Amino acid sequence: MRLSLGKTVQEKEEIAKFSQWVLDVGNGHLPNVHPDDTVNDPDVIIPDKFLIHSTRQPIKDIVDVIYPDISTNISNTEFLKQRSILTPTNAIVNDVNSYILDQLLGTVHTYYSQDSLSDNVQANAEFGAGFPVEYLNSINMPSLPRHDLKLKIGSVIMLMRNLNQLMGLCNGTRMIVKKCMPNSILCEILTGSEAGSMHIILRIEMEPSDSQWPVEFKRVQFPMQLCFAMTINKSQGQSLDKVGLYLPRSVFTHGQLYVAVSRVTSPSGLHILIDSDAGGSTNITANVVFEEVFYNLPH
Repeated sequence: MRLSLGKTVQEKEEIAKFSQWVLDVGNGHLPNVHPDDTVNDPDVIIPDKFLIHSTRQPIKDIVDVIYPDISTNISNTEFLKQRSILTPTNAIVNDVNSYILDQLLGTVHTYYSQDSLSDNVQANAEFGAGFPVEYLNSINMPSLPRHDLKLKIGSVIMLMRNLNQLMGLCNGTRMIVKKCMPNSILCEILTGSEAGSMHIILRIEMEPSDSQWPVEFKRVQFPMQLCFAMTINKSQGQSLDKVGLYLPRSVFTHGQLYVAVSRVTSPSGLHILIDSDAGGSTNITANVVFEEVFYNLPH
């Protein structure tokens, strides 16, 4: 449904083949490289035409393909809206975003959060004394922005909360930073029906809904994160002309590989870099598909 229709007979044939390959990825029908291994997730071969070959600097290599000459094109809205790098984990997302931010010209604006224990924890002074502010600042989790949010003019960010759905300010909305002020950030919506509209984003109070930490706390920070790269899960619903899939480790949940390869509007827009345990890159990666979920679907 996301793929373009193609103009020539050759383009239509290529798109039809790619569409079937994407469906085979999602249904778990690609041949297993190790058919005798019934314990681990099946390994599949990625066609060479989608691969980026790398040696020592995989992040640089995939950024050069997806964001060529990023410092020059940072003011080009069309350039930014049609591409992104996807990867399985937030740790790798942060590494890629930090690398791209360093390539941009301009001053780095660092915004620090105000962290504090939740009200019910503060009531127990003896327990709360074991969790100083410095410890709260060090906590990073996917549902909260970082304590030290670093931005430059032109940075692509993603909102992490629903602020105003009627105005297009929803969780997952991609925006461009236009101006950094001490207590607010001026942003332009990048995609969707409200694309091009300007909005001032303020700090808000946030609490993690499902915390693995032994203490409840709250963070006052701008509800955003850098979004030159995003996790595969966060990319669901996005349509992009150019997708870089960076796999320093294999996908680990059902359908992740399918979600990643199905974000593009044409087969020429998909570029995949898979790190090899032996160093360099490889063309083999895991495809996690629990076929049990298809058993009760109507045929």
